[in-house]
Amino acid sequence: MLELKNICFSAKGETGGVEILRNVDLTIPNGKFIVITGPNGGGKSTLAKVIMGVEKPTEGRIFLNGEDITDLSVTERARKGISYGFQAPPRFKGMKVSDLLSCAAGRTLSHDDGCKYLTQVGLCSREYIDRDVDTSLSGGELKRIEIATILAKGGNVMIFDEPEAGIDLWSFSRLTGTFESIHRNTDASIVIISHQERIIRLADEIIMVSDGRITEKGPVEEIFPKILANTTGACSYLEEA
Repeated sequence: MLELKNICFSAKGETGGVEILRNVDLTIPNGKFIVITGPNGGGKSTLAKVIMGVEKPTEGRIFLNGEDITDLSVTERARKGISYGFQAPPRFKGMKVSDLLSCAAGRTLSHDDGCKYLTQVGLCSREYIDRDVDTSLSGGELKRIEIATILAKGGNVMIFDEPEAGIDLWSFSRLTGTFESIHRNTDASIVIISHQERIIRLADEIIMVSDGRITEKGPVEEIFPKILANTTGACSYLEEA
């Protein structure tokens, strides 16, 4: 179980400190599928980075299965089973996709195992398993490969920051099926930041983040109608696919 208690985060701005997260309390039980959504600039990605340790909260504590992990590094949190997919994944010149998957898994994967993870995210394994993770890959291809590495790593908590970004409709359909499969067949907690309606509807629980605060939280059947009611066509942050 992941617990965030009174999490605050401020960043330096031109006129001083800018408060991005404000007194966030959140509990994510094991095996739950959570979607965090809300307006752009509301603090969603910062919240995910604080969980992973990319950013350190200015106040509050974070617990994983009862252990205080607030002061642990990204690497230490990864070892404890937290995985994170960036909005813009990094490139690794001179490293092949197969090597990246093995690195994520913590062991040398067989060719078939590596191909299995690529297939799950809608990539033709024959075309990608021996590709370099460099500028020859498009942003969408890189995004899917990163998601494959998270699948290869496994773990207790899997965080995906807008996994739909740059992915075509066919691959998106495969991806939503992958998320459903992970949720159905593992005890991992899935946390996805998304504006995509089809992903939001998959969740056990929706968390609305706006202006650095959790403004709504609850099951999909309760929260999604509120999102629709409070969203107009001109300012909608929901996306359809």
